[in-house]
Amino acid sequence: MKRFLAVPVAFLAALTLLPNLSFADDKKNDPDEIGNRDVGKGVNFWSLEKEIALGKRLAQEVERQAKIIDDPIVAEYVNRVGQNLVRNSDAKVPFTIKVVDSEEINAFALPGGFFFVNSGLILKADSESELAGVMAHEIAHVAARHGTRQATRGELAQIGLIAASIAVPYTWAGYAAMQGANMAIPMGFLVFTRKMEREADYLGLQYMYKAGYDPTSFVDFFEKIETMEKRKPGTVAKVFSTHPMTDDRIEASQKEIQTILVAKPEYVVNTSEFNDVKARLYSLHNHKKEKGKDDPKRPTLKRSPGSGTGTVDDNDKQPADQDDRPTLKRRDGDNSGSGSGS
Repeated sequence: MKRFLAVPVAFLAALTLLPNLSFADDKKNDPDEIGNRDVGKGVNFWSLEKEIALGKRLAQEVERQAKIIDDPIVAEYVNRVGQNLVRNSDAKVPFTIKVVDSEEINAFALPGGFFFVNSGLILKADSESELAGVMAHEIAHVAARHGTRQATRGELAQIGLIAASIAVPYTWAGYAAMQGANMAIPMGFLVFTRKMEREADYLGLQYMYKAGYDPTSFVDFFEKIETMEKRKPGTVAKVFSTHPMTDDRIEASQKEIQTILVAKPEYVVNTSEFNDVKARLYSLHNHKKEKGKDDPKRPTLKRSPGSGTGTVDDNDKQPADQDDRPTLKRRDGDNSGSGSGS
């Protein structure tokens, strides 16, 4: 019996070691120490090598399901903005950054540095610094290893369930609990706790600041997104809105900007390249829509002769009645307009 009790005790002891994400470490408050600090420390069952391998497998699955924009100008620009932020971060892994052809306002970074940015996010941003703010936030999730740390929490919870199933073997309740844990663990790679989201805010602001961007753009963008979501629910992708930029997070970010980010004489707010890429994406999206209109396989509606909309079936076409043509009515004394008015 003592053998069974040892596992739950070890499980509880491990839980007490989980990071509380406090910001007591002075280095974490000093942007000048970026790159010389370990922001991803804590209980983690995944080595960096295994984390990269995991992220690569997940990224391959994403690319099988999504359409990646291969336009060289768009891809190179977004990658360059992202890599500049990575160089000014605490990340310990190389990043692979790609643009997904989707109008959803979304961006997500998988464990190991595999980063996807939706074209809809770029189109909705008003400046390069707004785009950089969102990207810096996602880079912070990877730097702090939130994905695998969250998965570790799930695995620790699974250990507890295994212990419970041993204590009460072969019960349907134990089996159902195990299945539930197995299904929940993968979600840990993208869905984070509020504390983790707050830490990503905290670190992301520092990364964009060190890269030369105006940190207030981060707050501006999320305030805009919050307003959009209130006006039209569902505007923001579900993963992106799991932990929305609540008022307390906005206030905390504003406080950080005022307290630890010493004002610089100038910041990068926008660039002509951002405007060019945004215009190029608009062109690509419009071209796709126009191409869809000309698609012969595109469904059409059949209408009866005489109605004003839809496509007339070839067998139902009849010559137009000249008397049914619309005419313009001319006012007395007006020399313009149509002479066929009443």
